[in-house]
Amino acid sequence: MTLAGKTLFITGASRGIGLAIGLRAARDGANVAIAAKTAQAHPKLPGTIYTAAAEIEAAGGKALPLIVDVREEASVYDAVERTVAAFGGIDICVNNASAISLTPTEATDMKRYDLMHQINARGTFLTTKACIPHLKRAANPHVLALSPPLDMSPHWFGRHVAYTVAKYNMSMFMMGMADEFRDDGIAFNGLWPRTGIATAAIQFALAGDEGMKHCRTVDIMADAAHAIFLKKASEFSGNFLIDDSFLYAEGVRDFDQYRVDPTKPLMPDFFVPADSAPPPGVKIG
Repeated sequence: MTLAGKTLFITGASRGIGLAIGLRAARDGANVAIAAKTAQAHPKLPGTIYTAAAEIEAAGGKALPLIVDVREEASVYDAVERTVAAFGGIDICVNNASAISLTPTEATDMKRYDLMHQINARGTFLTTKACIPHLKRAANPHVLALSPPLDMSPHWFGRHVAYTVAKYNMSMFMMGMADEFRDDGIAFNGLWPRTGIATAAIQFALAGDEGMKHCRTVDIMADAAHAIFLKKASEFSGNFLIDDSFLYAEGVRDFDQYRVDPTKPLMPDFFVPADSAPPPGVKIG
């Protein structure tokens, strides 16, 4: 099974994990709608919707670069309709766009609070809602959110409650919609990394160049997403998946291939439940 001929609508796909998911699908011959804000090169961040489109075309897929602000209803609906007009439908919706601020309550200004909730929560709900009528007509429809398991440990809330709640909203939408649209055969799942992933967020906002060496590459998330999309949607929904545990269950045994620097210990990510053990042979921290 491959994703040949399938159409993916991916938010935040101009770089990082979103682009990696698009590139993995493109190698199968998929169509990828790149729904992101970056149309002009950023002084620090790599990639635009147009450079991403060129990479996807070079990988063997078809690309549609779309300037989209997931906070704006008209922007999202226009992008979805343009995707359907270009490719004939939508098979997979990937809610990757996200905003982060790891600040405690008193240090979280309301502008940042609103941004996180508008992108993470509202953006996920809006994008999914806009895609659902087209997903209902797809042969094997999937919705994926890059969102964590719903671990209710106070440990994850006390340090950055505004971000945690914004991120958990994405997961709750997947859980709720999995039940709501079960009879329509649409799969709704969450995927989350066990470790830090080498993206611009790690490099510029969290851990710098040294922190990147303690991460895995975006390829582990792309491979996990690809394996999810090949599942029968009507039988694989409502799951919160950790990247390496899911891939291990799918037969992957070499996880060193995903390490940025195999000599460095892996940085654990947020929100991974304490009882979630890594695959055999994988050591975190």
